[in-house]
Amino acid sequence: MNRRKFLTRAMALAPLLLLSSPTALLARFEERSLSLYHTHTSKKLSLVYFKNGRHIPSALTKINHFLKDFRTGEIHPIDPTLLDVLHDLRQATGSKDFFEVISGYRSPQTNTMLKGNSGGVASHSLHMSGKAIDIRLPAFNTGRLHRIAMALKQGGVGYYPQSDFIHLDTGRVRTW
Repeated sequence: MNRRKFLTRAMALAPLLLLSSPTALLARFEERSLSLYHTHTSKKLSLVYFKNGRHIPSALTKINHFLKDFRTGEIHPIDPTLLDVLHDLRQATGSKDFFEVISGYRSPQTNTMLKGNSGGVASHSLHMSGKAIDIRLPAFNTGRLHRIAMALKQGGVGYYPQSDFIHLDTGRVRTW
């Protein structure tokens, strides 16, 4: 194919590509932010972690530190996809409140200790790989938050009504 034919076809297809998924195109470049409050350390973090189509490395470092295992001090990289799930959940609820974080990253020793104290802790928890978080939204019904998170279908979603929090992870889509 000569250059003229190629350019003619490319120009004809360009509007179709944009029209096929304008939301996906815009979402790729939207600014994403999170506001977190850690219930065990009483610390707050509010920042933009995604801008101009990419995750911001310095923001990810701050999030990794914020969501560290508060019992051991161990820091582990948090899956950026988990942050995107939190962002999408916040958008879906319309809330501007801080997410209250109950648990972010867990070291293997913390996970073993918690498993010994509770039947609801998985031996191979995704918390240990930075792919899970336990949260709630103040002034927002946690059961409703669970239903909204399930509707996103972006990973695992657990509901712990007695402790008033939900679990989110970037594993396969499943609920409990």
